Amino acid sequence: MKITVLTGAGVSAESGLGTFRDKDGLWTKYDLEEVATPQGFARNPGLVHDFYNARRANCMQAMPNAAHDALARLEEVSAHNVTLITQNVDDLHERAGSQTVIHMHGALMQATCAVCRATWAAPLTMAPDDLCPDCAAPATRPDIVWFGEVPYHMDQIAEAVSNADLFVAIGTSAEVYPAAGLVELAQGRTLEINLAPSAQANAFEDHLIGPATKVVPNWVAGLL
Repeated sequence: MKITVLTGAGVSAESGLGTFRDKDGLWTKYDLEEVATPQGFARNPGLVHDFYNARRANCMQAMPNAAHDALARLEEVSAHNVTLITQNVDDLHERAGSQTVIHMHGALMQATCAVCRATWAAPLTMAPDDLCPDCAAPATRPDIVWFGEVPYHMDQIAEAVSNADLFVAIGTSAEVYPAAGLVELAQGRTLEINLAPSAQANAFEDHLIGPATKVVPNWVAGLL
């Protein structure tokens, strides 16, 4: 069976990585227009780098949880053909053992050049005067898809969702497009796993409600 899984912030939240909807989280200390848009980066790259340096440090301290581990196990030991797509920019899926992760919103542990678009492993701390290792331009930025930018790998993602026998969305609010609209491309069965029904809950045939660290391992165990 071809299984395509989309994960959102709810998967990593239980590892201590907050979302911009958390009331007292890291995001609440910043204006999203200033730290998560190309325009904000152009106005104040130092502020943007400070924000993502803090997020990168937070990510380094976090550990994969039982949901990450279960999805890695599903990919590794099952007979199913699993495609894992994530809206998350952390590397917890990879650290749990997932071999092929499609990061539609970029990767926090990667850097990119705004001039030549080269990418490389990000240092723990980035600064506005960092030079691109390829073209030497002082235009390095986190390899993150900001608001107003086009997510990565959309053709590959659309194909994986439409060709899946089962499309599963885990821990996503279904409020950010185009990820929120992926369920509409699904031709097979659809399942939502979430703490509470999402904004797109009615588009899914099946639902499992509860914390990802409990529900996802049980769901994977059933498939295995």
